Amino acid sequence: MNLIESRSILTRCSGYLRTVTTHSLNPYIGCSLGRSLCGVGCYVQHNRFLTRGRPWGSFLEGKKNAAELYLREAPRGGFSVFMSSSTDPFPPQEKTAGITLSVLKAMNQRPPALLVLQTHSALVANYRDLLLALPSVRVHISIESDREDWPGLPRPAYSVERRIEAGQVLKAAGLETVACLSPLLPLRDGPGFFERLRGAFGAVIVDHFVGGDGTSSGSRTRATGLPAAMEAVEPGSSLLAYRDQVVALASRYFPGRVGIGPDGFAGRYLKG
Repeated sequence: MNLIESRSILTRCSGYLRTVTTHSLNPYIGCSLGRSLCGVGCYVQHNRFLTRGRPWGSFLEGKKNAAELYLREAPRGGFSVFMSSSTDPFPPQEKTAGITLSVLKAMNQRPPALLVLQTHSALVANYRDLLLALPSVRVHISIESDREDWPGLPRPAYSVERRIEAGQVLKAAGLETVACLSPLLPLRDGPGFFERLRGAFGAVIVDHFVGGDGTSSGSRTRATGLPAAMEAVEPGSSLLAYRDQVVALASRYFPGRVGIGPDGFAGRYLKG
């Protein structure tokens, strides 16, 4: 990992996140989880300005002045933050770099009205106390499926069980926790999966790569090996109709607490 001086840290949200929060914040550039399962369908790999020709998962740059920038740029009025939109705020290197840690400490000095924290990492549970000190937090933990073995694809960076355990820790502490099936992958045991999630999360987001990867048809993801692996496990799962099947099942376990796509990320859930 390289440490860099960044020019800014808060970005006005547009596009997919336009109705989710007012700003996004990325403490890192790149993602060291990019060579695991989540990196296969990660839409950020298609951002040529960010990757500059580098393979996704091969680089990570930490913004060492992120906390200083946050305190300088945080608006005086009400604002909300999505962390993060193009990286994971808790890569393994965070343990020593402490960049996200420094940003959360800065947020305790000048808190946003809402922090939406998005991660694939079980390490988020270690930041419980700092999160509890903020006025309003939603912790989104991505758990794409109850499966960890995918034909021709890498395994997830963190096991399903570790991510569920992180949700349990945070929920037990009183934080609002949300399981993100994003991008949704085929489930081995849907009822059993949602029963497990119910003990660790207060809501569920279901987000298919069709409409969720920055293209209406999912064309970016269809250029990767993800759809073929999905179809090999569950024929029809690469189609949007599969998302609707899973939403109907999830609603039985989380009545009134299931969101779809950007509405879900904004905390707008289907009526029970």
